[in-house]
Amino acid sequence: MMQTEPTPHPEVTMSQPDADPSDGRRESVNERMAGNWAELLQELRVTETGVQILTGFLLTVPFQQRFTMPDDHGRTVYLGLVVLAITATGLIVAPVSLHRVLFRRHLKSELVHEADLVARGGLMALALVLAGSALLLFDIVLGRAAGVVAGATALMFLVVLWLLVPLRLTRRASVERATAPLPPSRQ
Repeated sequence: MMQTEPTPHPEVTMSQPDADPSDGRRESVNERMAGNWAELLQELRVTETGVQILTGFLLTVPFQQRFTMPDDHGRTVYLGLVVLAITATGLIVAPVSLHRVLFRRHLKSELVHEADLVARGGLMALALVLAGSALLLFDIVLGRAAGVVAGATALMFLVVLWLLVPLRLTRRASVERATAPLPPSRQ
């Protein structure tokens, strides 16, 4: 596969427009994207290790001497968890691959956007793995009903914590911004 040479980097000057004049941060679009990329990488560093350990654990469990294969339902859930864990790992590590392909191509905005999407997908897959792991464990130890309750409870907890709380904070910030008076220099 033939790769084209990266385009020359445009001159960065102070005359670049502010990415969002209303936020008071005075940064160009390039600076904003570089900051967003750094924040996303930090989030992924925290997540990657746990996802990789969970995936490795799920992949090695059947090879343990004390492991007994669960019934058909348990086997199906277990194999589904392995697929989801591999999916979560792939999605959470994908921004690194995106960066390698797009490096020095001056596509930072596109990189940040796509990496954000795959990281969100990775978190969704991770939530399903965590809830499914609770389902499987409680199913094996206490029975099917306890497994379903544990899995559903774990999933609801993660949806609230990882989705609904951030949406509520976003909505609250939007309302506060909309009702806040403009600073004197902006009126």
